[in-house]
Amino acid sequence: MNATEKFLEMKRRGQHITALTAYDYPTARLLDESGLDIILVGDSLGMVVLGYEDTTQVTLDEMLHHTRAVARGVKRALIVADMPIHSYDTAEQSVETARLFMKAGAQAVKLEGGVSHVPQIEAIVSVGILFMGHIGMLPQSVREEGGYKVKGRTHEQAEALLRDARAVEAAGAFSVVLEIVAPETAKTISQAIQIPTIGIGSGKDCDGQILVTHDLIGLFPWFTPKFVAPKANVAEQIRQAARRFVEQVRGQRSNQGAAPS
Repeated sequence: MNATEKFLEMKRRGQHITALTAYDYPTARLLDESGLDIILVGDSLGMVVLGYEDTTQVTLDEMLHHTRAVARGVKRALIVADMPIHSYDTAEQSVETARLFMKAGAQAVKLEGGVSHVPQIEAIVSVGILFMGHIGMLPQSVREEGGYKVKGRTHEQAEALLRDARAVEAAGAFSVVLEIVAPETAKTISQAIQIPTIGIGSGKDCDGQILVTHDLIGLFPWFTPKFVAPKANVAEQIRQAARRFVEQVRGQRSNQGAAPS
């Protein structure tokens, strides 16, 4: 059973798909050992790893570098790589970029857009590369849209998103991410298409869920999306460990320099 058949079967059985992001070898290896279905090398690395303001500054070289690191740590989960902004402006460029990700160790690619990007999606699928869609709130368009806003609240928005989902499915995607889509709209889309929907901030009725790992484990305390309930506080554990190290080292030096009693 190939990946497409596997995820279609999971949807038919009502078995939810699990996905998290990874950007480095140790994280990827640990996530893979947890039993996740999908590991995404997300362009969110621009914010949570590289310190950029948003994902629009992430380069193709950076994404390929991190994809290679993740691929070294994964044995069983499906590795999907985000295609960064302006790496898929044309159908031809999309295929070239997707092939670079395959060489870097990815097993599928993802780009943002629905109806507007059907030529790119069809081109990628036509050369035998597994493709994941992404509709709803599009982080690479955050500057044009003026922030991270919920999509699909109005009837017009909901209809447009449904058209996007159907277009992505018809173009050959094996699944589609719904990002910050109104839950009722996400449910409608999930019921209307055959391929699995993977939600992030889109309610519980999608066929699977994905999160940024740094949000899940509390590793990026400077910003946590409202829809995330962190399962750990790794940032504070790092601070505490570093403080104990500082105290230990300074204490040793102080004791060495103390006058004998």
